[in-house]
Amino acid sequence: MNQTVADTGRPATVGILGGGALGLSAAYRLVQAGVDVTVFEKENVLGGLASSFEVGGAHLEKFYHHIFRSDTVITSLIEELGLGDRLIWKPAPTSSMVGGKIYPMDVPHLFTFAPLSPFDRLRLIFGMTYLKFLQRDYRRFENVTAGEWIVRWMGSGAYEKVWKPLFVQKFGDYAEKVAMSWFWSRIFCRSLALGYLRGGFFQLYAALEARVRSLGGTIKTGQSVERIEALRDGRVRVTANGEETEFDRVICTLPTRLFMKVADGLPDDYRRQYEWGNYNGAQCVILSLDRPLSDIYWLSLHDNDFPFLVAVEHTNYMPAADYGGQHLLYLGNYLPFTDPRYSMSESELLDLFLPYLTRFNPAFDRSWIKQVWVFKTPFAQPIVTVDYHKHIPPHETPLPGVYLANMFQVYPQDRGQNYSIKMAYEVVELALSSLKTTGKVG
Repeated sequence: MNQTVADTGRPATVGILGGGALGLSAAYRLVQAGVDVTVFEKENVLGGLASSFEVGGAHLEKFYHHIFRSDTVITSLIEELGLGDRLIWKPAPTSSMVGGKIYPMDVPHLFTFAPLSPFDRLRLIFGMTYLKFLQRDYRRFENVTAGEWIVRWMGSGAYEKVWKPLFVQKFGDYAEKVAMSWFWSRIFCRSLALGYLRGGFFQLYAALEARVRSLGGTIKTGQSVERIEALRDGRVRVTANGEETEFDRVICTLPTRLFMKVADGLPDDYRRQYEWGNYNGAQCVILSLDRPLSDIYWLSLHDNDFPFLVAVEHTNYMPAADYGGQHLLYLGNYLPFTDPRYSMSESELLDLFLPYLTRFNPAFDRSWIKQVWVFKTPFAQPIVTVDYHKHIPPHETPLPGVYLANMFQVYPQDRGQNYSIKMAYEVVELALSSLKTTGKVG
């Protein structure tokens, strides 16, 4: 049934700011409910952090992506959109480099993990088992740092050799301040089998775009949102690329700091409470090689002299044949915007990164590289400290009719397509309920 404004008979209108997983999923559910939807996306492509580019006849994400068995919301949406036969589940070879040596990191190999003593190995396995199977309430971890909890329950050996180096690589100066609730989510919510949409998650966003458009929705790319303002008549005006459009409701998926810049009339106490926290940006250097570098999909780097934190050889998970025979390797980082690496050119990054690849494969030579891509984006990794949960803004903002939904609110998780889609559904319900209770829909 179409949702219509009661006093005019016209369809209710909702503006959605952002065309990533959250924005497109919200748009899809709203147009299904008969709402007149317009999506504004700043970039020229959709998908947000899961946006892709074409490689060898398929699409590859600019920033590495996969899903877990616990990601039931996105799995259901993939099935609903008729893409279920493209969703592949299988274990992926995962290892860690510690002290210059590479160790498999599946559970059986943890029992023989040489960097730890036998006792410390047992403590590590017990701690991970407890978090995975025996403790389901993240709230009990909110006021303790991950480092404090790990040292107490898994031991200082496990912390120093296994976890702390990864925290340093990912969070830099904030490594000792990361909340245990965040770490819990990394263990509890993940699975050994990974899922990937063969041909790229691009297909999911292309399908969402097609469904939204076929049901009458509008999607505009290349749109820079400049202002959001609540009007006296209860509507909301959005200014994008200098053009004003009015809606009954607006869902903003921009990072909170960006929302604060464009939202007109927010109270000072709201700003003090929620204009808070820090993010790291994401950076990925993607190499197309003429041969495999290794047989590992995911290699975590616990040696902090590396200039990147992870090496993900995508074609050790999906076949190189899917990409025209190219072997695709991500070298990934999360960096503060002030880090020199965040501003380096492609040639500077290659000069910095490539010498380290011989540690994975001594035979590696620069001639193996056939193509290079470099991508970066700000606000990719919220830094979840023990105070974080006190500063998560509610979806309903002080601006009547304006809802905020972004990665900062995906807690205790910090990002992920699944949780973005889940949040989209929740905010859609809020918006539809509001339209009904205020008499704006008949």
